[in-house]
Amino acid sequence: MERRFRRTFLYTISAAATLLLVASSSAAEQTVRPLLRDFIGLNGHTVQFKPDLYQPTARLVRDYHPVQWDLGTNTTAVAPFPFAKNRVDWSAVYGSWREKEWTIDVSLMFESIRRTNWADIDRDAKAYGRSFAREFGPSGARRLVESIEIGNEPGDWSDADYTRMFRAMAEGAREGDPKLKIATCNLTTGPSGQYEKSVECVVNFPQLFDALNIHSYAQLENWPTWRRSFPEDPKLAKYLPDIESLCRWRDTNAPGKPIWLTEFGYDSSTKPAAASGDFAKWVGVTDEQQAQWLVRSLLVFSAMPVERAYIYFFDDKDKPALHASAGLTRNFQPKPSFHALSHLQRALGEYRFHGIVTNRLGRLRVQEYQHGQDLKKSVWAVWSPTGQSQRGSETLPNIPGQLLDVQFMPLNSEVPLAIKRPVLSSDGRTLTLEVTETPQYLFWQKR
Repeated sequence: MERRFRRTFLYTISAAATLLLVASSSAAEQTVRPLLRDFIGLNGHTVQFKPDLYQPTARLVRDYHPVQWDLGTNTTAVAPFPFAKNRVDWSAVYGSWREKEWTIDVSLMFESIRRTNWADIDRDAKAYGRSFAREFGPSGARRLVESIEIGNEPGDWSDADYTRMFRAMAEGAREGDPKLKIATCNLTTGPSGQYEKSVECVVNFPQLFDALNIHSYAQLENWPTWRRSFPEDPKLAKYLPDIESLCRWRDTNAPGKPIWLTEFGYDSSTKPAAASGDFAKWVGVTDEQQAQWLVRSLLVFSAMPVERAYIYFFDDKDKPALHASAGLTRNFQPKPSFHALSHLQRALGEYRFHGIVTNRLGRLRVQEYQHGQDLKKSVWAVWSPTGQSQRGSETLPNIPGQLLDVQFMPLNSEVPLAIKRPVLSSDGRTLTLEVTETPQYLFWQKR
């Protein structure tokens, strides 16, 4: 289905930009990092999402919730919760997700109603926020939704109007259920753009938001190719730097507030680009690259002062166009990325980021994860941070203890890639292994 929420990114990319791999502050370093099971999220969409199918890949789910479904074009109306005006039963939708133990974040897309159709933003948005929170919030009538976002990508709204909307809807939600977490729309530390609003829209209302929200895509080129690159590519001017910029802004202006990356992803289609039209020269990634780069992105994000990262998207129809083939499934059949993410949850779900062991740009990256309960257990995630099918032998010194297991990221039917197993030195102090662009996980019993 053609999603009304699809965006076209018109970023200006600087080829000479420097990739900042880890942004941290003293405040961020004091924060306990989330377990990976509580870090990885997935973007779904209302009645189309299959909560049981995607359960192996994540525990956090984000929904695109069009406010127009609830209010129509008459914003003075009372939303007929738990139903939408089009008779979608939100209690059944979100209830089915909760039954499968998903933690639900809802992006309340007020921008689905044209600005000119909002009769009174201050009154109507506040009433809607109050009503939604009372119905679905953690201490509301249904107790289904953990958090909401005030808008998704309301770039067509002026800063003044978004500020009014944010304040009104957030104040209503606070009144309706103080336990309901509130996040902003997609933010930028620069001027507002076509798909993001400036942080200046919310800077004066820290009491009204619990999380800062950002979207980021590894866009190397814009129209006509829309080419994306591997997450560690130093030529990407915005992918990681934009997130780091928001982290720095947060540390200065809203210390302690978590940052949620609620959209990132890669398109992979089996079909050739269209013969004509906007996407005639579109360039996607392979299914293997999608799996590799999603997992590596999550590993890199986990090393940043970010609390959550949601993958876009859950399913696609194999359409060769921007944001149209980004699913973990294709027509609800698992792609390699589905298997890779499921394995990541099984392997590292009970672990949290502990530190970077090695980071050699264009050669080798090793990150350590520590078990949430048993601090003697750790995992090293090892990969080549490149995008040219690079592989080679590396020797890791100062290994932390006894090597218990080695697991390789699977791409198909949970069968791992054929990579040579690591070899310990005779004195047990170093480990020699084959490193590829596909992450491998070394499980240690620490000394």
